[in-house]
Amino acid sequence: MKIVLATRNPGKIVELRRILDGMTVVGLDAYPQIEDVAETGLTFAENALLKAHAVAQGSGLPAVADDSGLCVDALNGMPGIFSARWSGRHGDDDANLDLLLAQVSDVPDAHRQAHFACTAALALPTGEEWTAEGAIHGSLIRARRGTNGFGYDPIFVPDGDSRTTAELDPDEKDAISHRGKAFRALAEIISQVLVTSP
Repeated sequence: MKIVLATRNPGKIVELRRILDGMTVVGLDAYPQIEDVAETGLTFAENALLKAHAVAQGSGLPAVADDSGLCVDALNGMPGIFSARWSGRHGDDDANLDLLLAQVSDVPDAHRQAHFACTAALALPTGEEWTAEGAIHGSLIRARRGTNGFGYDPIFVPDGDSRTTAELDPDEKDAISHRGKAFRALAEIISQVLVTSP
């Protein structure tokens, strides 16, 4: 069974292949004719479904997409759906980190709570759709630590740990991450819909 991931992000592809173990997973680089989908939704779920449906239609195969982001309490839940383009340019992790750290620089350590949220979506070429959600709560530190992961991982410390998610090994991160939770839940749906269905 082949599933197309609606992403060209190599870090995300590697991560999702680990989580969706046993499935043949390809990224959008295998389908250069499919253009990037504008994330015009107002929620993680809307954006994930927009991407999944577009890729399912373009590839003729089941498609999986996600939208996720960092929600900072002191910023009223932002950057949220704008996490990947918080600094104005999509996917510029360093610029996004620099801007966010500057915005919360005067927030006391006791009030630097945040959580990562993710909605994962499955869409079939027939138009059917399913979603699953995951979250991980923690707080923000003041300087980057760790080289694993991507995005805001170097400044996010999960509740109950002293390490950032960029300091966790991949298996540890997958076990607790917002994306890991959402995609494990979606994997159950995929197995019911695509594997056990007649």
